[in-house]
Amino acid sequence: MNTTTFVSFLFFTGLVAFLTWWKTRGSDVDTDEGYFLAGRSLTGVFIAGSLLLTNLSTEQLVGLNGDSFRDGLSVMCWEVVAGISLVVLALVFLPRYLKSGIATIPQFLEERYGRGVRALTAGIFIVAYMLILLPFVLFLGANGLNGMLSLNTRFGVSDYTMIWILLVFIASLGGAYAIFGGLRAIAVSDTFNGAGLLVGGLMITYYSLQVIAGADGGFGAALQKIHEADPDAFHSLGKADESTHWPTLFTGVLLLNFFYWTTNQQIIQRTFGAKNLAEGQKGVLLAAFFKILAPLILVLPGIAAAYLVITVQDTQMVESVGKTAEGEWDSSRAYGSLVARVLPEWLLGFFAAVVIGSILSTFNSVLNSAATLFSLDVYKQYIRPDATTKQVRFSGQLCSFIVAVLAVIAAPLVFYGQAGVFSFFQGLNGVYFIPLASVILLGLFHRTADGRSAMTALVVGLVLMVIGTFFGGGDDGWLNSTFKNGFHYMGAVFLFLVLLQLAMVAMGIRRDEPYQQRDAKLVDLTPWKPAPYVGGFLVLLCLGVYAFFAV
Repeated sequence: MNTTTFVSFLFFTGLVAFLTWWKTRGSDVDTDEGYFLAGRSLTGVFIAGSLLLTNLSTEQLVGLNGDSFRDGLSVMCWEVVAGISLVVLALVFLPRYLKSGIATIPQFLEERYGRGVRALTAGIFIVAYMLILLPFVLFLGANGLNGMLSLNTRFGVSDYTMIWILLVFIASLGGAYAIFGGLRAIAVSDTFNGAGLLVGGLMITYYSLQVIAGADGGFGAALQKIHEADPDAFHSLGKADESTHWPTLFTGVLLLNFFYWTTNQQIIQRTFGAKNLAEGQKGVLLAAFFKILAPLILVLPGIAAAYLVITVQDTQMVESVGKTAEGEWDSSRAYGSLVARVLPEWLLGFFAAVVIGSILSTFNSVLNSAATLFSLDVYKQYIRPDATTKQVRFSGQLCSFIVAVLAVIAAPLVFYGQAGVFSFFQGLNGVYFIPLASVILLGLFHRTADGRSAMTALVVGLVLMVIGTFFGGGDDGWLNSTFKNGFHYMGAVFLFLVLLQLAMVAMGIRRDEPYQQRDAKLVDLTPWKPAPYVGGFLVLLCLGVYAFFAV
């Protein structure tokens, strides 16, 4: 790493930290609402920025580009379909959440189903964040940075050792935001980092296409070269041998997107901090627009990397990407290798700072969500109901620290050496996404389902998803032979859990009185008038993108 790269890295990292401090100085972090929900003061721009960067981290930047390296444009479903899910959040779910004045999804589930469901769902979220989401973000972040800057070579250590060093560095830096700054510091830093990520991501796409086109060619020539080498590269509907075969758009892919963007605590917590419903809807719909455009930076570079490695056999790329023990190209290294190959040396420091920012965004957001869940749904409810505000806040900080340490330990153990790591990650997410989605959906739209049916669905769903995910027998096992794709299995389990709850209601296992949502009167619930029209336009845009690339 030359001096220019190092200085620019420190400058941009320090600039975001300074601007975050400047914007949040004097903020209330001494109360539950101030620390966990930014004092319910977030406006649309900060909500959109935080939503985007909490999501647009290394799991997409490195992971999704890695999958597009293998499967092409079809993996854009994780981004484009998210636009539709965010429209549903803005128009359907957010008004209900803000009406209840909740800080966590389990808090809503207690209001709807009872204390037992609240405790179980809080525990599921915390364990999943600690063993699945955070390790994935940390591992891909460390792996991506190592590939971009060739740090293991520069420092003369093994690839595995350098990943461990980077894991500890990222976790230490990210923990400071989450543990001491609260949600407002996270949302503000996310917005600044988000701007850098959009600029940096577009630069990678620009330089990648420029390298492919050559000195005399334009972007059209670059895209034409890729299409001629692999006609399937720009096809939106995945084939049977791809991780997102097109029928999965209507089963597991749709459900995972739906849960992630409408009911996942880590994501929607920033919408709970909205100043009012109108600002919340503006922020969510703005985020939806950018998600539809996200394949420009999250999918196209991976396709470009595949062309340089497989078609051109670019020496630097081939050596940097390498192959796994199974003899396949190591797609998890594709994005970092591409950045090192196409980005000018003087911009590497800036982009490394952007990547660090994107990692920290998701990392500290998840830590803050885990702290919120533990403090408000476990500590204050069961361990110390009479706790002071200071004690509650300290319990959250302690939870953040423990979760961060365990996530660092789990990261290389779970994900090191995995091929198609993004699809593998989504499969792990399904273990808890699917049961929780079925219960939350019934809770919002069925007035007589009660806590007994919810608890049954959660336990049965977790068991079924663990069996399918870990004991499905691999590519030639019973799961693929029966359902053709693991994402179809998720859809089948979800449908079964919904029918199970409805059957229990039909058998008389129901609430004595139909559920009536109360208005906590904490924020103004006047909707943003253009929201339905903007939402309709965004749905049509999503469908249009798919139709355009389907032929």
